[in-house]
This record gives sequence, structure tokens and C-alpha cells, in this order.
Amino acid sequence: MDVFEEEPILTNRAQTLDQMSIEELRERVRVLNAEIAGCEREISKKEAQKSAADALFGGKS
Repeated sequence: MDVFEEEPILTNRAQTLDQMSIEELRERVRVLNAEIAGCEREISKKEAQKSAADALFGGKS
């Protein structure tokens, strides 16, 4: 295979915010908000588990 026939090396570089279109930015915000909501649900779940364990074993919060 000739050097010029090789496939190009693709890099996965993230776009900076100023390179993104309005729609891309809106989609990014939607995805980030969904991730934040998931994190908040997980925090609530872990706090409930910790409270239950503390009540059972007499721990302090």
C-alpha cells in the first residue's frame, strides 16, 4: 500500500463552545441537564440509604 493510499488517522477532538452551532449548544445543555438530574437522583438515593443505615446502627449524619 502506498503512503498516499493509507486511510487518514481520525482524531476525536471535542469542539470548543465557540465552534458549536446554536442547536449543538442546546443539545449539549439538554444532555448535561439529563446527566445532572441523574446525579441528583443518585445523591438522593445514597442519602436515603445512609439515613436508613444511621437509623439502624445509631450513626450520626
